[in-house]
Amino acid sequence: MDAINVDINHLKKGEVNLGTSIMAVTFADGVILGADSRTTTGSYIANRVTDKLTQIQDKIWCCRSGSAADTQAVADIVKYHLQMYNAQTGAQPTVKTAASIFQEICYNNKDGLTAGIICAGFDEKLGKGSVYSIPLGGSIHQQEYAIAGSGSVFIYGYCKKNYKPDMSKEETISFMKTSLSQAIKWDGSSGGVIRMVILTKEGIERLVFYPNDYADA
Repeated sequence: MDAINVDINHLKKGEVNLGTSIMAVTFADGVILGADSRTTTGSYIANRVTDKLTQIQDKIWCCRSGSAADTQAVADIVKYHLQMYNAQTGAQPTVKTAASIFQEICYNNKDGLTAGIICAGFDEKLGKGSVYSIPLGGSIHQQEYAIAGSGSVFIYGYCKKNYKPDMSKEETISFMKTSLSQAIKWDGSSGGVIRMVILTKEGIERLVFYPNDYADA
């Protein structure tokens, strides 16, 4: 793949930030992405119900943290490149391909972007879910699960202790709901509803948990 050069001078810098809690977890049948929904401008809550889970290509999605403008622009660029890949090859791109494009854009523009991305999806050929973390600076890390955003610092210990490989769908949802609810509880920049996207061979499923649903998680 040729180097991807992007003019980022038009991106709206520093005005709206996603003080956030995001995560993606592989499980027995696929992968689940989750995020809170609070967008802040400094100490001001600009949006209480932001959707930080963005579809990139069918069963490839990403969680966004950092600058809202930057992450939305990068996601749109990656989506365009994957559409071109599909049109030119006739094949569905893999999660690794999508994550590699995210990584190249974020790394090549690391001095001008504030973007932390978790790219995850279900590969039909492999029959399983994959999770890639692309933190600030543009490195890339394949993991069984990934957490990021300002709220993630409060749940590293909980996730490390309670994550289990090949959990069931219900176990994974419970694990993520508890993790994100604790991040929201302790991080002032995270809040709102908890959104999840479940990607499996059967298709795409979206869930929303309101504060009353996760208050006791």
